[in-house]
Amino acid sequence: MRIRHAVAAAAVAGALVSPYWLPKQLVALRAKVFEKVNGPEGVTVPGGPVGPERFQELYAHPAADGRSKGAGLSDLFWYWLSPGPEVHQEHLEPGPRYEAVARTTTAVLAGPSPDLSAAAARCAARVLDERVTGRARLVRLRDLMMPVWAEFFYELVFREPCPPHARALITANAEDVVNSLKNTRLRHMRRRRRLTAYLLRRLAAGDVPHRLPAELATPLDRAHYLQGTYFNTAVVQMSEAMAHLLLVIAQHPDVQRRLAADPDDDRYLGNVMNETLRMYPLFGIAHRITSADIDLGDGASYPAGTVLCFDYPAYHATGYDDPEVFDPARWDLLSAKDAHHIPFGIAANRPCPAWRLSPLVMRAVTREVLRRFTLHSSVSHTRSIPHRAPCLLVARADPLPRPGTAAVLAFLRVRDRWEDVARSLLQFALGTVMVVHARRLRMAETWFAAHDTQGRPLDPTDAPSDRPPDAPSGCPYH
Repeated sequence: MRIRHAVAAAAVAGALVSPYWLPKQLVALRAKVFEKVNGPEGVTVPGGPVGPERFQELYAHPAADGRSKGAGLSDLFWYWLSPGPEVHQEHLEPGPRYEAVARTTTAVLAGPSPDLSAAAARCAARVLDERVTGRARLVRLRDLMMPVWAEFFYELVFREPCPPHARALITANAEDVVNSLKNTRLRHMRRRRRLTAYLLRRLAAGDVPHRLPAELATPLDRAHYLQGTYFNTAVVQMSEAMAHLLLVIAQHPDVQRRLAADPDDDRYLGNVMNETLRMYPLFGIAHRITSADIDLGDGASYPAGTVLCFDYPAYHATGYDDPEVFDPARWDLLSAKDAHHIPFGIAANRPCPAWRLSPLVMRAVTREVLRRFTLHSSVSHTRSIPHRAPCLLVARADPLPRPGTAAVLAFLRVRDRWEDVARSLLQFALGTVMVVHARRLRMAETWFAAHDTQGRPLDPTDAPSDRPPDAPSGCPYH
């Protein structure tokens, strides 16, 4: 009887402390499943003969330019970024097709800085007026930001205000992409194809005012380009970046007070943004395939076909005093170009096309939020931010009493711990399912078996076709 009671007590104790150990164990287990299914592919950098001081040298090497062909990891990313990963700008191989797409993206994202800032603030104001009413409201910051960027990028693409039905399509698409990437939901292609069908209709009607690349041969290619570049990547990454930035502000009252007291202090807000993107880079691993042998000397030699896995968080954690401490003041003495800091990639190897736009419009949206609310949060903050950044927004014009705010923060802290347990179990299960499914489909491998690197069919009798974007599937997440 005593043994039974002891076992029961141990089980209860283990369950009570599970928020402190189970999520970490499940993350490690997911990594092992990933390696088991995909194989130990890739050389991680920094690591081995290439330390942090040579990270950018290798990243910028002209032969570190392969994007998808020849890497098993590509099958997984193509799976998550469908539909149309073969025309996604991030995954296009070097050549005329990439150059034409990159020129188009740069043109779409261009514009006078005051106009871009005003558009971002206007979109934020509309969404905040609609979604955050009353004295105080609990929100998930990533969810709050999604419709802001859906409206903003719709306006850039179509040069008109975003109607509610289009915003709903774009937000549903982006949420499905990011949730599957973080293994918190299975992917649901029907949701994504509804946006593809909408874009096809707008293209057929001549409603897109930009000249799209002739290298994208079919209307479906052009719809997938718009969807992947602006309504997948742009909306997802900007929503994630703003969630990180606002969560940092919520958890550092001194930073929030200074920003609210002098909202026009571009330098300090820039420091806060630099430090946020240093600690929480939007990319975890960027993989590149070497197109030729690379020999940097001192044992750093990589034959053609090597998959290089550039670890952004590891690199961003080097070269700083107390890198685990959030310290915007460090950027008073640092230059981003000289630090171990590449939030938008490297100029010599396809930097993010929104490297100029992103800081500009993030400032505008941050000021719009801080003008209206104080932010409060006690949840964990990790780079992957799978909890979508829970936060309490309180109207500046009608603040809550301190005990009320403290009670909400205590609730958020406890809920976050237990949500993390359930979410980790879910991520392990769904991540395993999707990794296995992606490995079975081998989307990138299959594509390159039938096409050259510029998207031309290897068999000249295979003409491009427009498969209906809402074609039924027997699998609910295919």
